[in-house]
Amino acid sequence: MEEKVALESKPIVSRWANRFIWASIIQGLFAVAWTIPIVLPNIRPSVAQVIASGSAGTWFLVGYTMYIVVGVFGAAVTALFYHHLEVEMKKTIKGFSNALAWVHLVVMNVGAAAVTWALMFAGYFGEADLMPASEGGKGLNAGQVHVILLSHFIDPVGALLIITALGVLAGGLVFVLTYFRKE
Repeated sequence: MEEKVALESKPIVSRWANRFIWASIIQGLFAVAWTIPIVLPNIRPSVAQVIASGSAGTWFLVGYTMYIVVGVFGAAVTALFYHHLEVEMKKTIKGFSNALAWVHLVVMNVGAAAVTWALMFAGYFGEADLMPASEGGKGLNAGQVHVILLSHFIDPVGALLIITALGVLAGGLVFVLTYFRKE
């Protein structure tokens, strides 16, 4: 009888919430790694200069901001949804929903990193190419930078956004299928 009480009082753990929390922690470590070059002025041209210059540097700023919002915070908030399903509602994510949850975890996180890092890469090097050689740039004009560099990122960034959205959609299906499933 005592064993039964002990088993019933054992807290329910959300496997999927834990996985998304770890994904958020890992994405957060990468975000810190991306932040270091922004605050260190010894890179020429400095990342802070690239951001402040606007133009192609805006791509870097958008990528960096979206990486923190989607990669770090998005994964953490997603953990709350899984926690709600598994702990509060006591629903088990199993079968097809479990496979979709893996797609959600991997595709959303890898996709978010890929698309935002591509934006940061294109933005940094695009803006660096616009800067004068005396500041570490190539002194190109905006048209040249667009043709030489930025135009090559438009389709890949779009494709990566679609892939990331498919990962998020898989997660939405997990929530709906699990929420309405009769236990």
